[in-house]
Amino acid sequence: MSRLNSPVTSASSSTATGPSTISSIFSRAITSKSSWPDKEEFLDVIYWARQVLGVILGLIWGLFAVKGAVGLVLFAALNAAILYVYFSAFQGVDEEEFGGAWELTKEGFMTSFATFLVIWIILYTGLHFE
Repeated sequence: MSRLNSPVTSASSSTATGPSTISSIFSRAITSKSSWPDKEEFLDVIYWARQVLGVILGLIWGLFAVKGAVGLVLFAALNAAILYVYFSAFQGVDEEEFGGAWELTKEGFMTSFATFLVIWIILYTGLHFE
């Protein structure tokens, strides 16, 4: 069998029962108290949830003409709080397995912040700039 026809799985994306699919990861992400045998998968879920949250908050801030430091502080507080509640209360993971609550709280924060800023600035400028 050629190498192109053989199934490819990476060590970080496979579990004891076989490779994880995007649908199975998404299903576990929206199910309370899911099991996360592969820590990297859960970190990926935190990362992408934070990116989606950055886009949503950027859209809201741009639509409602939020300005200045208030918008930045509110974004940081909401972003951290929502994800903290997600991984500690909804998923109930042991934070120490991932390096502590701080490591999970900051996972993907800067890229989410950049996405938020781009969306907020473009939408605000397009709708409210005179």
